[in-house]
Amino acid sequence: MTAPPKEERSTATPRFARTIFDSDHEIFRDSVRRFLEAEVVPHYAGWEDAGETPRSIWLRAGEQGLLGTSIPEAYGGAEAGFLYDAIVIEELGRFGLAAPAWDLHSYIVAPFLVKFGSDDQKQRYLTAMATGEKIASIGMTEPDTGSDLQAVRTSAVRDGDDYVVNGSKTFITNGIIGDMILLVVKTDPSLGAKGVSLLVVDTDSPGYIKSQNLKKIGNKAQDTAVLYFEDVRVPVANRLGEENDGWRLLMSGLVQERLIVAVRAMAVCEAALEITIDYVKERKAFGKRIIDFQNSRFKLADAATQVRVGREFVDRCIAEHAAGWLDPETAAMAKLWTTELQDRVLDDCLQLHGGMGYMWDTWIARAWADARVHRIYAGTNEIMREIIGRSL
Repeated sequence: MTAPPKEERSTATPRFARTIFDSDHEIFRDSVRRFLEAEVVPHYAGWEDAGETPRSIWLRAGEQGLLGTSIPEAYGGAEAGFLYDAIVIEELGRFGLAAPAWDLHSYIVAPFLVKFGSDDQKQRYLTAMATGEKIASIGMTEPDTGSDLQAVRTSAVRDGDDYVVNGSKTFITNGIIGDMILLVVKTDPSLGAKGVSLLVVDTDSPGYIKSQNLKKIGNKAQDTAVLYFEDVRVPVANRLGEENDGWRLLMSGLVQERLIVAVRAMAVCEAALEITIDYVKERKAFGKRIIDFQNSRFKLADAATQVRVGREFVDRCIAEHAAGWLDPETAAMAKLWTTELQDRVLDDCLQLHGGMGYMWDTWIARAWADARVHRIYAGTNEIMREIIGRSL
């Protein structure tokens, strides 16, 4: 597979002014775009074939400040806030890059350490995460549990100054290339979901087994592992927060996790629309351009309208979250609405590409395949509906 031609890689800004970013943000956005175009896009097809991203690109991203936008300065980050996080996520989406999984590393795992980690944990892990020297993952899902934390079976039994961990996890992003994992374990089975704790585990620990890199429909450059734990000893000092307090800690991160999905989904929608408009203006059938058919214009009109509405909503959510007061129900709405919009927009845009839309070498084909998981992870859309419904 070759990289898509430059004219097919959208770096277009929306067709209307956005108000949540200032000139400093846009300078940073431009630097992110230049970096991705120069150092990620040309190599992306090879990473898809390999099923993972090389450590070198993580180190380069660390040098460019892409991994530590919200990590405190004391631990090697920029401490710049979620608006800068959102820019990195948007630009990955606009270039159609499902990997490297910097969003999981920097904007899901790192915030747990920032909020709840001890100074020693922050020094040992956050500093190396900001530079890309340590690649992070999170271990929640198990083969039989899905989103049900109450059913977690991976156990952590206290033995002196250590926990002894046994069990397995699946669908773990960065599970193959990762150096550390924020692991969800059951420390008191009698308490159900309230008996969960979080441990920071080094992946080179004895008994920590990285099994197969799973083959997926999309997100092919993003490694996704099955992990096994056989009497892995983890120091109690590596526990995040108090024992059996993992449920509360995990719930605190759900707003940002779901908003991250929505931010990426909207950026993908915008890119798909721009790319498809350009394509149908050039491609001809039966002696006229594809865009000159009424059906094409109507499909694009619907998509453009929904993308415009979605952009306003997501920007409002980004601003509220940056200010610290986006609520869980609204975050669930954002994740639900944008990911279902994304599927509709990408399907219509792929159709307008005709047979070329089904070719893996095209931006639209990869985006279509990569997007499908967005309705599943960070809580399935069925769970989003349940969260919203309970609040009514």
